[in-house]
Amino acid sequence: QVQLVESGGGLVQAGGSLRLSCVPSGRTFSSYHMGWFRQAPGKEREFVAVISWSGGSTYYADSVKGRFTISRGSARNTVYLQMNSLKSEDTAVYYCAAAQLSAGWAPGRYEYWGQGTQVTVSS
Repeated sequence: QVQLVESGGGLVQAGGSLRLSCVPSGRTFSSYHMGWFRQAPGKEREFVAVISWSGGSTYYADSVKGRFTISRGSARNTVYLQMNSLKSEDTAVYYCAAAQLSAGWAPGRYEYWGQGTQVTVSS
């Protein structure tokens, strides 16, 4: 069974930091573009960041640019999201996703999804 497993979420005060991890099982995703999305209660799932399969290109939502950093592990199979200067509006469930062809901001382009990890930022 192919899975993406997120971890690293939790409760943090505004201005703090968290590092999310996404670890695949069942297959390797080193040739996939990997993205992070988030969904707050009552809102649609929104794009956060994406990294190309090689790790050479990254793209961020304007709301997190300069505060969040997406990266891949040395084997390009694990993906991280370093989140700094967290704000209350960053509170959401964060999802990792994988896209084999073109990726980007649209959730429909991603074939595999994790179950999500909760991030709560207290003000």
